[in-house]
Formats: sequence, structure tokens, C-alpha cells
Amino acid sequence: MVTQNGEIAAVETDQGTIKTQIVVNCAGQWARKVGKMCGVSVPLHSAEHMYIVTGQIEGTHPDLPVLRDPDGYIYFKEEVGGLAMGGFEPEAKPWGMDGIPDDFEFSLLPDDWDHFEILMEGALKRVPQLEHAEVRKFYNGPESFTPDNNFLLGEAPELKNFFVGAGFNSMGIASAGGAGKALAEWIVHGAPTMDLWPVDIRRFAGFNNNPTWLRERIKETLGLHYAMPWPNRELDTARPFRRSPLYDRLNDKGGVFGSRMGWERPNWFAAPGEQKTTEYSFGRQNWHEAVRREHQTVRTHVGIFDQSSFSKLMVEGKDACRVLNYICAANVDKTVGSSVYTGMLNERGTYESDLTVLRLGDQKFLIITGSAQAVHDADWIRKNIADDVHCHVSDVTSAWSVLSLMGPNSRRLLERVSGTDFSNQAFPFATVQEIDIGYATAYANRMTYVGELGWELIIPTEFTVGVYDLLHHHGDDLGLCDAGYYALEGLRIEKGFRAWSRELSPEINPYEAGLAFAVDMNKPGGFIGKQALEDHQESGPLKRRIALFTLEDADAQLWGGELVIRNGIPVGEVRSASYGHTLGCSVALAVLENQAGIDTPSSTMANTKLTWPVNCSMPRRIYARHMTPNQKE
Repeated sequence: MVTQNGEIAAVETDQGTIKTQIVVNCAGQWARKVGKMCGVSVPLHSAEHMYIVTGQIEGTHPDLPVLRDPDGYIYFKEEVGGLAMGGFEPEAKPWGMDGIPDDFEFSLLPDDWDHFEILMEGALKRVPQLEHAEVRKFYNGPESFTPDNNFLLGEAPELKNFFVGAGFNSMGIASAGGAGKALAEWIVHGAPTMDLWPVDIRRFAGFNNNPTWLRERIKETLGLHYAMPWPNRELDTARPFRRSPLYDRLNDKGGVFGSRMGWERPNWFAAPGEQKTTEYSFGRQNWHEAVRREHQTVRTHVGIFDQSSFSKLMVEGKDACRVLNYICAANVDKTVGSSVYTGMLNERGTYESDLTVLRLGDQKFLIITGSAQAVHDADWIRKNIADDVHCHVSDVTSAWSVLSLMGPNSRRLLERVSGTDFSNQAFPFATVQEIDIGYATAYANRMTYVGELGWELIIPTEFTVGVYDLLHHHGDDLGLCDAGYYALEGLRIEKGFRAWSRELSPEINPYEAGLAFAVDMNKPGGFIGKQALEDHQESGPLKRRIALFTLEDADAQLWGGELVIRNGIPVGEVRSASYGHTLGCSVALAVLENQAGIDTPSSTMANTKLTWPVNCSMPRRIYARHMTPNQKE
């Protein structure tokens, strides 16, 4: 590959150099190697995939349907009067650790009946005739798999005009038409025209391309093709991976960890004597009571969340303010010390991300965004910085930890460990200050994702343990507890707070999301997506809306993905759900659609009942909550 100024310029081949403005890497299991040629991370790994073809079996005919048996990890299909039988074993066999030969196409690997045994045992139970059938051929060929079982699509963040379409996880034929269309639109329009976040290559970072990590992870993800899709299922292999400075302390306190962007994050905390593992179920899982304790403590006393996995981007330069104000929908040109919640929109006026922008200096901004969004958000910002302006973006995630101290007693606790005035007058909502906290110096951002009084403490990594220990030393009599991400989810959904990749996506605009307050249509210079929002305002009533549901049945459990039905007709989908321990029932945020229009409450009203739909069969109450955080004194 030949590159110039961070762009693809040509491809050198054994038959000469081809000048080009666009390269699409669809090299299959060689895609990782091709990416490395030009500094692009394409995290995938090959594994052996085995199947057999039998001779003729009585009763088979060309119209037989494809049969899948997830319990046996196997599939069958008719093949010239016989059966082709293969599967996705629960622990795969990685291949190609020493590299994949360039001329390996259409080649096969040696038979491995020992590894195939678990599939054959299941197949004999499902189709007993296999015991006496002729095995005409044993096929063993490698194919590539990704760390999360979704394929890789889009423009590489490392190199402009270098696109990837690879890692189809044994689903290439089924996905080819849609993936090809989406990739073509991405190339032509410069950005995806639909919500492609689950397959966007920018959901991974360079460290995900580590071959040792990939080898261990692929063993598991291949087997997930036929595994039970439990709610909140966590991957177990290649962990722990990324750890905050508090990992050991939280582990010792009963933390049960999940993983997000490789970070080990406590989902919940087991009390002494409680089982420190998650038992999956489609009903209430075994952590329900533990999360209730954490949830209620945050609402009534004070809790501490280790949110060090937050992505942090530093944006600096003499044009930083002007650049960010054009990229963000809200006005971030506020006084130094301001903290602004905003969205980054595309030209269609829909969400590319939502984040918080902290103005630390005249031309120095710290962006706090979701754990999985560092690569995506940094790439989006860089692509919208013109060549003739002075502004640069640095990923400083590893330099800072985040401890979120939330609850009615958070102010009292901070006043015990810092000389800063935390009163509402001296430290109002949506402001950030540099504070002393014990021996450490850190930033305190008065922002909340749980709807209670609270601060996000942004702490240099090396001071994190000291600050954490100090808070616990002075917080016991105030009811301080450690809380995990399951409690955080329930707390934020009770308050109707939206989340990227759930409620907010490239298919939702701020009006549909109920976040018009986070858009400044009158700020100087405009912003990306403004024209689309103006057109939307003139297009009539909203046809789509995010609304908050609560269930009448206090024992029912929602997980997200459920269909919302009105009078027997689907009208929406649950995007986020949890048990609201304050309300005593399941709560959910759902996207509702009605082509005739959905009446919406005034932007000054919270908890207002929607006039449509009022007869949904699932909820007792349907509310639209505006994201107005609790600013208790």
C-alpha cells in the first residue's frame, strides 16, 4: 500500500502499481494481514471449521429444510441424496498462528475426528441413521471470526479511504447483499446511511488486534453461534484484559465483573456469604437482591461507581472551541469551568454519539464519552476538522480514572475530604472544578447519570487508589456503598436517561429522543445536522418517539428487545430495560412509531402521559421523561 498524508494513494502488486483513491479490504482470513501492511487494525482470527458429507440416506430429498440443533451445536442440510452435517463446537480450534500462506485458497486442513467428536455425538442422537451411513468426505477448512461474532465494516480510522468488509463469522453468504450495499453507500456518501454500529470497525481499538488475545477469544465466539443468548451474557475468555487501578480492591469486595471494550467493570457486588457468580436466566437472575441494595443506597444515601472505563478525549488548539462547537449540537462555547451534555449529529440530524464536554481552558476541552466509543468518536471529530484549522484530538483514557459519587449524601462526604465549597451556589450543576481531595488533585464534574445529587471525580490514574480509600474511610457512617453497572442501568432508566447504541443511534434525532434541550439551533456558525433538524421541524408531527414504560406486574422482568404491541399491532421496540427498585417494577425505554404522528408533551413538562398510544398491552403507565437531572440541594 502507498499512502500520502494519511490517505490511500496506490496499491503495489506483483504486476505493477495501481493508483487509486479507494481500497476495500475484503480479503477474508487474510484481511488482518492486509490491514497490517498499511497500519490498519482488522481484529479477526481463523479457526478450523469441520463438516462431513454422507452417502445417500433413505428419506432424504432436495426439499428437506435446513435443520439446526443448538443443543447439539450442529446443523444438517440435504446434499445429493445424503446429508451435510457440521456445527459450531463450544470451544473452537484456532488456526494460523504462524501466518496464513498466501496460496492457501481452496485448500483443506487435516481431518481431526477427535475434535469433531462432540458434534458427531449430537448428530447421532438427532439422526440415528448416521451410524450406518457412508461418510463420503470429511471437510476441514479455516475461516475467520471476530471477537464479538459480528463482522467488520466501514472506513478504517487509521487510514482515510481504506475500507474493510471482512470477518463474516461463517455468515458471509447470508450477509453479503446487505453488507455490500451498506459498504457502497459508506464509500459514496462518506458515512453510513443507517445504524451500523454493531458491525462498525471502529467499535474495536488497536489492542483488540493482539494475536494472543484474539486466539483465546475466538475459541469462545465461534461456539456462540448456537449458544443460548442469555440476557446480559458475558464473554469469559481472554480475561481479565483491561483493569482499572481499583480492580483488585473491587474484586476483594465481592465485585462480579463484566467486560466493555475490554475493561473489567463490576456489574454487581456480592455480600459476604453470597455466591460471587452470575447465574443466567430469562427471569430474575441471582443478583437481583444485591442490585436492589446498591440501587436503594444510591437513592437514599451515597454510592460510588468505578467508571474508569469512560473514554476520555482531549481536544486542544487555538481553533478547538470553534471546531467543537460546529461538531456538537449544543453550544459548548461557555465559560471555562462549564460542563455541557450534547450530541454529535451527522448530516441527517441523527446521533453519531452523545457525550459530555468539559471546558478546562480557553482552548482546552475534555470529552467524556462511552467506554466503547473512543475510537469512533475520535475518528468522527478528526474527520470534521478542516486541514486549515489548528485543533488536535488525543485519547487520554488511560491517564484518568473516573469515580462517580452519587446520592443525597455525596456533598457531605466530599466536604469531609476536600477544602472545596460544594454548595449549590459555589458549585452549581453542569460545572467542573479542579479540587483537592486528600493528597490528590482532581477534577470534579457536577453531572449525574442516576438522577441524584452527585459528582464525577476525574482523577489522575496514579491517585485513584488513594482517593477511593479516603472516600470509604470517611463515608461509612453516611452509608457509602460500592455499586455496579446493573444498578447504574436501573437508576438511569428510572429517570429516563438515554444511552448511546440503545436509545440514541444514527436512526434517532434529538426531537425523537426527547433531547431538544441539548440542541442550540441559534448558536453562531450552526452545527452539523442543523439543516436536517430544521427540515424535520417543518415536516409535521413526530412519527417516532422514545417513551418510558413501567409494568403493572411487579414480578415481570424486561431485558430489552421486547416488542411493544398496541391492539395486536406492533408499534415499537424496547431498547433498554431493567428493574426499577425505587418504583417497584420493571422499567423500559422504548422507541414507538406511528406514521399518523405521536403527540408529544411540552419540553417544560416531565413525567407527562403521552396521548398516543394509551392502550399498549404491556405497560400500565406510559411516560415521556425529559432528561432533566435532579439538582437537589
